[in-house]
Amino acid sequence: MSGNEFVSCRALSRSPFSHTVSVCACASLKWLVPLIHSSLLFSLSLSVGGGGKRKGRSKKWKEILRFPHISQCTELGNSIDRDYMSLCEKQPIGRLLFRLYCETRPELLRCIHLLDAMCVEAAESLAEQCRENLELHPCKEIFSDCRKALHDYLRRAPFSDYQNSMYFDRFLQWKMLERQPITKDTFRQYRVLGKGGFGEVCACQVRATGKMYACKKLEKKRIKKRKGESMALNEKQILEKVNSRFVVSLAYAYETKDALCLVLTLMNGGDLKFHIYSMGTPGFEKDRVQFYAAQICCGLDHLHQESIVYRWDLKPENILLDDNGHIRISDLGLAIKVPEGDPIRGRVGTVGYMAPEVINNERYGMSPDWWGLGCLIYEMTAGRSPFRARKERVKREEVEKRVQEGEEEYSDKFTEDTQAICRVLLTKDPKQRLGCTAGGSTGVKAHCFFRNINFKRLEAGIQEPSFVPDPRAVYCKDVLDIEQFSTVKGVNLDQTDNDFYFKFSTGCVSIPWQHEMIDTECFSDLNVFGPQGTRPPDLDWNTPPEPPRRSLLDRIFRRHVRTHTHTHTHTHTNILSLTQSLHYTVTSTH
Repeated sequence: MSGNEFVSCRALSRSPFSHTVSVCACASLKWLVPLIHSSLLFSLSLSVGGGGKRKGRSKKWKEILRFPHISQCTELGNSIDRDYMSLCEKQPIGRLLFRLYCETRPELLRCIHLLDAMCVEAAESLAEQCRENLELHPCKEIFSDCRKALHDYLRRAPFSDYQNSMYFDRFLQWKMLERQPITKDTFRQYRVLGKGGFGEVCACQVRATGKMYACKKLEKKRIKKRKGESMALNEKQILEKVNSRFVVSLAYAYETKDALCLVLTLMNGGDLKFHIYSMGTPGFEKDRVQFYAAQICCGLDHLHQESIVYRWDLKPENILLDDNGHIRISDLGLAIKVPEGDPIRGRVGTVGYMAPEVINNERYGMSPDWWGLGCLIYEMTAGRSPFRARKERVKREEVEKRVQEGEEEYSDKFTEDTQAICRVLLTKDPKQRLGCTAGGSTGVKAHCFFRNINFKRLEAGIQEPSFVPDPRAVYCKDVLDIEQFSTVKGVNLDQTDNDFYFKFSTGCVSIPWQHEMIDTECFSDLNVFGPQGTRPPDLDWNTPPEPPRRSLLDRIFRRHVRTHTHTHTHTHTNILSLTQSLHYTVTSTH
């Protein structure tokens, strides 16, 4: 799936279901069509809960996210992995609840404040170690020892006490909600945004929270016809594993009768291909190239930490912008996990972006990704790819020969350090390529090209971008311009397919789901306790759970049954009274 699957419908933005994805804008005045369409869509969203205090939530959002009684969480509490870092740091809701617990104890609250403020109020030996780290590695993390000491303290008695508190019980309730079944009824479906290899991509909105996503639909019969089961499952599992602000993330995976659905991050600012070639003179200024390249470098680093090589092609259409000007890498369909010490082989990618070792069908690890970064930096600067001019008609063999043997040309658009990083990333021999030596991504980040980038601030999401997309612009294909798929014939689904669908359809992905609850304020709206820090009824082990609420149809049916029964009883009583009266009359006559 290319970045072109994600179409930016800017007119959808500024609404409660605003986040959309990217592609080229339509030529001339064709933007009016999606604008009008999106205005109608906005009106529709208001009618189904898109506006007002609910912020796009369904009228029944509280019922959808109703906490189960704590007694119904016993099995989960017995089976959950009681790992401190997972429960209290990595999981967003778990982190917030652990901190709420720490606020009830002054000595723990001081630890939390220390972690947050990064101030060195620790033992003198740790302070001395920090000073040494600062002198030896001024760009490195100097508070790591302090953090470790604080977490070592918190993971002992405080963590044990936390697990016996109402805050941990509330965490179990949230985990139960997280495990609710996911179906098509979980979402509102909106317009088609584009198409991928196995089906369409459309905008969708979670009914309970109002959050917008892109839903990538993989048609079951099309997958089977093309033998794409392993590819589809691989993409799903990799997306599920990676949690990075620089890579498109997976929030839900579910199935319908005809399709497997991946619910993904919805981007809003177009793709890099559009911005490079369709907004004035091709190419970017250096500061903008630096910013995007640094974020891509972080995204690749996060993939490599999970032993995943993107290996596809880091071409501009696979890099998407959000409406704040930050980017994410998309399309992980051909990414793969590299076994430790066991390089892989495979010719995949787009002509002109594949690394020499990929073209030569040699074994490789992470090296093609750093080649791809070099291609991107070159193209963002020059306004053309390094081995083929834009729209140049040339045979595949010729382009591959240029990649293997040719030297890229550098115009006066390249500063000295921009040219330097391109040369070391586009080195033919992967063993000599920047990023492939012992330093890995650290060596890439330390290159003089990135001297103005603060990678700590960048990874925290607080580094200001040099460009922010215009909120009034529309980057969108007309719905009529998106080609329709033909019907797949001659393919029958069987039990083996159902086994595969079961593996695929795993529902919520934990960390993105918890972020959704927090970002949409559902967490703050629902995470309410009793007066003066007491347990509410749903957290009270001594209070029986409320009976489940009946549906409207059930209530109507029961009312009908009661009315019918009452009428039948009343009629029966009248008949009985009449019979007795007649009997008395007959007896009196005799």
